[in-house]
Amino acid sequence: MNDSTLNRREVLWFSLFLVLLGAGWGATQPLSKIAVSTGYGHYGLVFWQQLIGVALMVLVCAMRRTPLRRDAGALKAYLVIALIGTVLPSTLAYQAAVHLPAGVMSLLISILPMFAFVIALLVGNDRFAWRRMIGLCFGLVGVLIIVAPSVDLGEAVPLRWAGVYLLVALFYAFEGNYVSRWGVAGLDPFQLMLGASLIGLCIVTPLMLVSGQTITPQWPLPTAQAAMLASSVIHVLVYATYVWLVGRAGAVFAVQVSYMVTGFGLFWAWLILDEAFSNMIWLALVAMFAGMYLVQPRPKAMLAADLVIGDN
Repeated sequence: MNDSTLNRREVLWFSLFLVLLGAGWGATQPLSKIAVSTGYGHYGLVFWQQLIGVALMVLVCAMRRTPLRRDAGALKAYLVIALIGTVLPSTLAYQAAVHLPAGVMSLLISILPMFAFVIALLVGNDRFAWRRMIGLCFGLVGVLIIVAPSVDLGEAVPLRWAGVYLLVALFYAFEGNYVSRWGVAGLDPFQLMLGASLIGLCIVTPLMLVSGQTITPQWPLPTAQAAMLASSVIHVLVYATYVWLVGRAGAVFAVQVSYMVTGFGLFWAWLILDEAFSNMIWLALVAMFAGMYLVQPRPKAMLAADLVIGDN
């Protein structure tokens, strides 16, 4: 569907989902910060993230009566998405969350659309446009404001871990371009998530056991485990809702969730973790928002993708 065909009532209805998606995704940064606060290892956290994802997607696929495909094309898609969409970025994100403020993580992840644009140019998914190159520059300015040692953000930002968290955004940008360029063998999003979560579970389980990072559930759940559970459930549900929104409202409309994620990420960091932000944080936020606005494709460039998604 092309979002230019939406009537006013549909725009209001889908905008509500856009806000809910942003609120949910934005909450995952402070929740991750809480999950690592008691020393839980990254492999143990990723293991439970994958296990919870498998449980939820088995339920969804059973309700939809969608079998899990096991052909070569499907297995390749599961493996690629498991690695670059979950295991690698989540492992890095949990490690970086130990050292970075949640608000800073929310700002850094907003570089994703700009990374995606550069990768799209390299693999032939997109064409050069000065408007979007200027947007990339705005995004880089935002990052420089965050990582520059002379800039006071109200809290220390280790340059090394800021770089690690930028790799998280880079993996997600690779994931989007891989799907756009090579597809996912005709799998629907729920089949893909189930298969990728199963493969991810197979990859991370031996790493967790060898590293001794096993997390044993307790009842009642301690705060860190409750945060881990909430973050995993939110991620799966929000992703599924996002796919639904793209199919109904169009990719151009749905991509605006990037603004919501960053804005809500800062809000939740303030509300949940009592993080305080300096004026330079807001300057970085303005630069990031300008970059996202300029980098996102124009409606005509995404119409074909909208129609393909809407027909699935």
